[in-house]
Amino acid sequence: MPSKAFLRAEQVPLDWAAPGLTAGVDEAGRGPLAGPVVAAAVILDPRQGIAGLADSKKLTARRREQLFDQIQDKALCCAIGQASVEEIDRLNILQATLLAMQRAVAGLRLVPARVLVDGNRLPRLPMLAEAIVGGDAKVPAISAASILAKVHRDRWCEQIDAEYPQYGFAAHKGYGTAAHLAALRQHGPTPWHRRSFAPVAQALRQAGQEAAGAMQAA
Repeated sequence: MPSKAFLRAEQVPLDWAAPGLTAGVDEAGRGPLAGPVVAAAVILDPRQGIAGLADSKKLTARRREQLFDQIQDKALCCAIGQASVEEIDRLNILQATLLAMQRAVAGLRLVPARVLVDGNRLPRLPMLAEAIVGGDAKVPAISAASILAKVHRDRWCEQIDAEYPQYGFAAHKGYGTAAHLAALRQHGPTPWHRRSFAPVAQALRQAGQEAAGAMQAA
């Protein structure tokens, strides 16, 4: 039986074309060691084209910011959903990602007839949906969603960097870079770190061992 949170995507394209609006969905933040996972859903307006839509990872930060504003101005509607660190640790990152996608689609002002999702997994949705591997480079609405999700999460990282400057979130965006791992070992995890991820769990164990050693020495 499929999980309650998602259905496994078919590996072949579906042969239907649902009449009505189509939304593109993508996520940002599955891999980092900290912060929420973010998803976006976008219904583009065919009367207002947006030049330069592409996979967000292939765009510069400046270009993503420019397109972020254009998408919000020109799309018929768009919405962002997230799953918290607590939900990631409780559900696992895949289920939390699908939950964020559900929330993004539910947040749309208009109800799409069809949803196209980047990747090979589908959240459970009340409308027809199709997973498209590499969709962020193939489908403009998914490209737009990838840009919204990426910019939203990067802005979150910049805010957290101001609160915890010793970790360098503005630079590594939560990913497990050498600098981030070194900061984890030196300072221990913040409340925003994902306890279920191995490097964070290891840092917690190390902090606990050091605290126990200090108590014994005292």
